[in-house]
Amino acid sequence: MSILASRQLMSRAVSVSGENVDRILRMVARLVSVGYVAYLTLLMPSIASESARMAPWWTPPTVIAVFGLGILPGVLSFRSNVRLIRVGAAAAALAFLLAAAVWPFAWKGPDLAAGDAFWLASFPGLASLAAIVAWPIWAAFLYMVVSCTSVMAITAAARGGSSFGMLLTDIAFAIMFCTLFVGGAAMAIRTGRLLDSTTAMSHQAAASASAQHARRVESERFDALVHDSVLASLLAASRGQPPTVVGPLAESTLTELDALHSPPVLHPVFSTDEAITHLRSASADADDRATFDVQHIDSSAIEQLPADDVRAVGSALSEALRNSRLHAGSNACRTVTVRLSEALLTVDVVDDGEGFDTTAVAPNRLGIAVSIIGRMRRLTDGSAHVQSSPGSGTRVHLEWPIP
Repeated sequence: MSILASRQLMSRAVSVSGENVDRILRMVARLVSVGYVAYLTLLMPSIASESARMAPWWTPPTVIAVFGLGILPGVLSFRSNVRLIRVGAAAAALAFLLAAAVWPFAWKGPDLAAGDAFWLASFPGLASLAAIVAWPIWAAFLYMVVSCTSVMAITAAARGGSSFGMLLTDIAFAIMFCTLFVGGAAMAIRTGRLLDSTTAMSHQAAASASAQHARRVESERFDALVHDSVLASLLAASRGQPPTVVGPLAESTLTELDALHSPPVLHPVFSTDEAITHLRSASADADDRATFDVQHIDSSAIEQLPADDVRAVGSALSEALRNSRLHAGSNACRTVTVRLSEALLTVDVVDDGEGFDTTAVAPNRLGIAVSIIGRMRRLTDGSAHVQSSPGSGTRVHLEWPIP
């Protein structure tokens, strides 16, 4: 993954923050609105009969304000802006509390029967659900206590004071009953916040890991470029290699350095023909005099090959040829043989040059260890083997099982 991709992942972590809480708030807002519609339907007989006990100016605007604003959060829940839902829920909660506050000024009597309750006392829990959509959890619970206390006091007063002795019990029961629903909504919202936090942390951790991986890949890419091209060109020049060797190496190095400013668009997959063409091009770039031989191509079941993996094999192939040009001797002949089957891609780079003792290679010589063996091992199940001995030439075998 590139550094740009890791930044996009980090921005995604920011964008998803709050999604779960928003989804839960929308669900609760719709539940509140459905509840208000249901209570309006059920309480219409009580509202009509008890309106005779109220001042004429109180019941119509109260019913319109309380139930009209109660439906508002559900309507606004279909909008993308969650803040509008919170505003609508706050208006519904405040309308309920305002109706309870104005009730003493509108009550005319006569008193209700001992077993009856004023209609406003039927749904303080529903108004508290609206409050939990609008405000923090602690504020919603405080609202629930105030609203339950208010409507229970209204009911006691409407009964002419006959049930004042049970007022505290009625308030406690109302609070306990409403807590079941408000507490459930609070736990759902809290769970949503925890899930949002966990999701954001997961995305940030993934973005951080991706950025570290991208930096490591870029570092390896530049290390390989410096070793495979820059140092190889300087080493060839310092050893007095003929211009036919130094010139193409230097030209190839400059081309790769220029490509850093405007990297080409890389396709994610290769067809079989494109893969062979890429390997042929990698061979020609490293040594245009090397023989490139393709054997045993069985591509009937292969439609696409991962391009990055093929490029890695091509880079290892190029490095093997460059090493051969530098160390095998000026009269060495080089042959590249590619074999491709349904399950395996192998590349053999063989020269008949001076050869070397593989056990005597210094550990700080990174051409074979990093640019060939290390590069192939980074592929899934990829491998590279170097066979050589003094005077017997060198064979580099690259092998990659096709996933």
